[in-house]
This record gives sequence, C-alpha cells and structure tokens, in this order.
Amino acid sequence: MDRKLKDFFVGKLSLSAAIFSSLLVFFIAIALFQKSIPILELRPLNQLLFSSSWLPSQGNFGFYPFIVGTLYVTGLAMALAIPICVLTAVYLAEYAPKKARSIIMPLVDLLAGIPSVVNGLWGVLFIVPLIRHVAPLVGASTTGYSLLAGGLVLAIMVAPIIISVSEEVFRAVPLEMAEASLALGATKWQTTKHVILRKATPGVIAAIILGFGRAFGETMAVLMVLGNVAEVPMSLFDPAYTLPALIANNYGEIMSIPLYDSALLFAAFILLAVVVFFNALARIVLLKFEGRSA
Repeated sequence: MDRKLKDFFVGKLSLSAAIFSSLLVFFIAIALFQKSIPILELRPLNQLLFSSSWLPSQGNFGFYPFIVGTLYVTGLAMALAIPICVLTAVYLAEYAPKKARSIIMPLVDLLAGIPSVVNGLWGVLFIVPLIRHVAPLVGASTTGYSLLAGGLVLAIMVAPIIISVSEEVFRAVPLEMAEASLALGATKWQTTKHVILRKATPGVIAAIILGFGRAFGETMAVLMVLGNVAEVPMSLFDPAYTLPALIANNYGEIMSIPLYDSALLFAAFILLAVVVFFNALARIVLLKFEGRSA
C-alpha cells in the first residue's frame, strides 16, 4: 500500500511539474503582451510591424528593419549550417571509424559549450577583417560588420546542436533496416540516402528546429559583428540589426523616453511569437512525415 501511495504522489508531482513547464511559455507571453499594451494602444499594429522609422525620441517605433534583420541573419545561418551539419552527422553515424568519432564528437560538444561572447570576439577579430578584405574582390565595400559576418558566426554556433542531435537520430535507426537494404544489393550510400535519411527525417527536422531556436534568439555574438544599423540590409555586406540586439543595446535607456520600455517588450513579444509560429509549423511538417512513414 505504501508503495502504491508513493507511486501515486510521484506520478501526480511529475504531472504537475510537466504541466507547469508547459504553461511557462503562456505565462511569459501574457506578461510580455501586458507590458506591450501601452505602445499597441497608441500605434497601429501595421505601423509598428512595417514601418522602417526608428526614432524613439520622436515617438516613432518601426520594427520592420529589426524583424527583417533577424530573419535574414537566421535564414543565412541556417542555410550555411544545415547542409554541412547533416553531412557531418551522416559521416559520424555511418562512415567514421570509432576512433575518429571518439575524437570528433567531444570537439563538437566542446564547440557547443563555448560562450557566445567568445564566439563574438572571434568573429570581430577574424571574420570581420576577412570580410572587409574579401568584399572588394566581388565589387562590394564594407566595414566587415555585416549580415554575412553575423550569418557565419551564427552558423558556427548552431552547428554543434544540429550535428549532435542528427547524429543520435541516425544511429537510432534500426540496424536491421540498413542490413536488409545492403542484403538486397544496395550500396552504402544508397542505403544511407534511401533508408537512413528517410527514416531519420523527422528527427533531423527536430534538430533543425532546435538550431533555429538557438539562432533566432542569439544576442551577444550577433550584436558584436552585425553592425547594428537600423536599416533593411540590401546585400550580404550591409550591416543589420536584430530584435535581440535591439533589446540588449537599449533596455538601459528606457527611463528617459516614454513608451520605450513598452516598445522593447513588444519586440520581445514579437520574438516569442515568431519562435512559437515556426515551432508550430515544424510540428505540422513532422506530423506529415510521420503519417507518410506510417
């Protein structure tokens, strides 16, 4: 009886913890939205989202350059990271000798633990000067602090997450499926392409979602190399400004300008809304893939 009672209480306690964890995102969203109400009452939503005028001293709060900058740098980072990371995970899971894997995987994990400010400093010292010297070769002029610099630094930061999760997903595919494919005469690459990759697609998508969440909300490293100019970037060599960098750079100044605090908290609400939207979209894609595989 005592054991059943303990199991009952442990089960209820675990359920309560799970429900609380699940509801945290709603609590955060409600708190941010409440703080955003003053700016929403005085400015139309379409003006806030699609205006490029950012002059807080004059009461102009146009978030369009920051939204576009955030999407551009995140999209660039993911475009650079995904092919390299997935191929790396395939190599580690299917082709690498045990000795090579035992060396590479700890280095990947170590890369994931590097503080973002260190990545930012590395970007300032190496990537920014490199872009500044390479840009004239393609007919561009830049200080080096650019969308491309932010995308490169961010791609390096999300790579360990995508590699680690994807590698575990590939290794989780039942060995019998690969052996059956090889027994039918398929090559190693054909088996990897048509069996391993196909079976692991939902897990790889989940890995990409995790990487996207890290990239979209990254602040310090991107802030240090992006240039932080409140204009929509027209090329990879133009500076940009992201929503996280906007909040980090300006939240200490909110006491001097009315509505500034509400505007910055609305920026945080936009960040949360976009992350929730893309996670929901990814969940729909996952369900479709799972339905096909079933």
